Amino acid sequence: MYWIDIMTLFPDTVGDVLCESILGRGQERGYIRVECHQIRDYTTNKQKQVDDYPYGGGRGCVMQAQPLYDCWRHICQSHGERVHTIFMSPCGKTFTQEDAKRLSREYDKLILVCGHYEGIDQRFIDECVDEEISLGDFVLTGGEIPAMAVADAVCRLVPGVLPDPECFTQESHWDGLLEYPQYSRPEEWNGRHVPPILLSGNHAEIKKWRRKQSIIRTRLRRPDMYEKLKFETKQDKKLLAEIDSELECDKNENR
Repeated sequence: MYWIDIMTLFPDTVGDVLCESILGRGQERGYIRVECHQIRDYTTNKQKQVDDYPYGGGRGCVMQAQPLYDCWRHICQSHGERVHTIFMSPCGKTFTQEDAKRLSREYDKLILVCGHYEGIDQRFIDECVDEEISLGDFVLTGGEIPAMAVADAVCRLVPGVLPDPECFTQESHWDGLLEYPQYSRPEEWNGRHVPPILLSGNHAEIKKWRRKQSIIRTRLRRPDMYEKLKFETKQDKKLLAEIDSELECDKNENR
């Protein structure tokens, strides 16, 4: 079983989201377990206060180290070992699919720490946090949404949570490409038609078409990703030649 503990000020909200749909079924079947812990339960303050003004001045408040530490220590003690701990922080490394793969393979337990207010006491980070992760170059009001995103991305890779590995190996970012366009019934909608190749029943040609569309989509939408790709097979090189020709024709038509 893969186990994720989330330290948060809003355990009910986070827990409800992660107990629905695919992750909910994964928990029911015993493949994963997500536990949320109320940080306020670990403060000695009668008002359940977990924050105070920052040293050095400035606006807002900072989450105190002691309640965070006591919550973190309780979780580690319940597992009988120190658990790999991640602080959801805008100062962290941007989370990618490769991180989701790494975390799902290298660990069977994680602690995700959700900050709030102006952040958390650096001493807790220095003492307990193994890595800091961000969803991107923007700031949210708390770490709950990033924690839910990381938990979802990691848990869906745990064997048994999804019915087949192909459910995620064919998706965007798994192998450095964006996913090809998807279509469902009906064949015609609002004057728009499903590409004929997908109705042909020729699985080899469909696979080739999907690969080609993934390459085109990545090249046009994410040139930063495309530059990192290496196309070494004869089939890929042939597809690249076709793509170059088609894009050049489109460019000439639009002049």
